Amino acid sequence: QVQLVESGGGLVQAGGSLRLSCVASGSFYVINSMAWYRQAPGMQRELVARISPDGTWNYSDSVKGRFTISRGSIKNTVVLHMRNLEPEDTGTYYCHADVSRDKGDPGTMYWGQGAQVTVSS
Repeated sequence: QVQLVESGGGLVQAGGSLRLSCVASGSFYVINSMAWYRQAPGMQRELVARISPDGTWNYSDSVKGRFTISRGSIKNTVVLHMRNLEPEDTGTYYCHADVSRDKGDPGTMYWGQGAQVTVSS
């Protein structure tokens, strides 16, 4: 089984910054990609940013230039740096990982429990 544990987030004023971290643990062969999604009240969950094993990344248009996704200094960790936050960034942020548990396994999706980010105007 694979566990994703998020940390960070919180309450900040518009224009401020926050950092989210996610650590993957458990028994697996390789992590294919890691990503952050968010879900605002009454809205569908949406992709915020994704990073692949080769370091390539993609972002939603709404966060480009403000958010940065990177691999943490600890193995199997992904970090999301959020700058110039806006009230529209408020929501629950979920860590996501595509994990192959064995060689040849096409991958299984895992989710963290969610971290709250609230941006006040």
